[in-house]
Amino acid sequence: MYRNTSTPADDNGCGWFHLSPKRQPGAAHRGRSEARWVVLGAGFTGLAAARQLALHHPNDEVILVEAQQVGFGASGRNSGFAIDLPHDIGAADYIGDLPTARMNLKLNLRAQAILTRLIAEHNIDCQLRADGKYQAAVEDKGLAVLEAYRAGLEKLDQPYQMIDTRDLPANVGTGFYRKALYTPGTLLLQPAALAKGLAESLPSNVTLYENTVITALEQGAKVTLKHAAGEIVADQLLLTNNAFASYFGFLTGRLLPIFTYASMTRPLSEDEQARLGGKSTWGIIPADPFGSTLRRTPDQRLLVRNSFSFNANGQASQRHLQRAGRQHREAFERRFPMLAGTPFAYTWGGSMCLSRNHQSHFGSLAPNIHAALCCNGLGITRGTATGTLLADWLVGERDELIDFLLGADGPNRNPPEPLLSLGVNLNLHWGQRRAGLES
Repeated sequence: MYRNTSTPADDNGCGWFHLSPKRQPGAAHRGRSEARWVVLGAGFTGLAAARQLALHHPNDEVILVEAQQVGFGASGRNSGFAIDLPHDIGAADYIGDLPTARMNLKLNLRAQAILTRLIAEHNIDCQLRADGKYQAAVEDKGLAVLEAYRAGLEKLDQPYQMIDTRDLPANVGTGFYRKALYTPGTLLLQPAALAKGLAESLPSNVTLYENTVITALEQGAKVTLKHAAGEIVADQLLLTNNAFASYFGFLTGRLLPIFTYASMTRPLSEDEQARLGGKSTWGIIPADPFGSTLRRTPDQRLLVRNSFSFNANGQASQRHLQRAGRQHREAFERRFPMLAGTPFAYTWGGSMCLSRNHQSHFGSLAPNIHAALCCNGLGITRGTATGTLLADWLVGERDELIDFLLGADGPNRNPPEPLLSLGVNLNLHWGQRRAGLES
């Protein structure tokens, strides 16, 4: 038996969650239940896996378990970029190995197709926009990254547009950046609203339990998940809970819960919108991975996301949140002097599951335990694709994407504690300092 040493505990400041359509969360689990299929973690990966299993096995109950409410955790806390292109932050050109990049492109496009179909089919109100993304730079080293990225896109034969300083204000309002590389294929959306909508539209044979914190996992002929008010027994368990899988004894010392932080303003007034100028909605990611991500949302709010911390227990920290809020204010004032002092209505943190070698896990962990874990910052697309394909693989399907995922190296091992926490936090601190004006 593995006893869980940490459970999700996110802060209550997520603007995406509070601004998304209200829904009645599923009941917490009580008593004892048995099912052929149990999925642990109702983020984008778990929602996709549970849906696909239910479609493959319409006569079987699929149990989906979430420690918090759907949309409240990591899936509802990202910046809402459903990116189509490879986004390997460990590669100088964000592309890396070309054959691998081509497969990742196919994965991301598969996810986009799944999501756009489900959003249309179930009328999910998640502010979906086919706006593309701007990757923007202000410092010389950032400009060099854009040039490398441009060369990588040409190798992949993907469309792009390089936008100079004089033309950027007409696109994104701010004249802060010196250059941006625009790629048209990224979808922008409201992530918490998408997660909630996907949960509300699950097939009828999926039973969703929310606010159910699993405290122990017992392996045997079947898998037993224990919690304070009962237990759930599974013939087959799918772990889709990212870094929290390691607290149950799987991929221990290989997953990194890295927190990043965001702030969002109140809606801009008509006068403020006029002062800002540019297009009415857009998304910017930084040339430097440690820089600031920005969104202008359909309801005319501005979002700033930067700052990082390694929280080994996977839980939010108020100290980190307060520090991040100050850094958000500095980044906002640099980019939007015409809107100086515009207050933030929300500030929050959220975790990403990363690995040191930027690899994910896909496949079995034990005879009756399987997993799709570690999206390395691409949770919307990677999670949707790998959750769907894991369910397909478990019913015997194979295709080039499944073979690609099964053939990957998987996350490599981290140094032991306390060297891990010291080293990761030092690297994060240095990376943010080195980002300079990109931060």
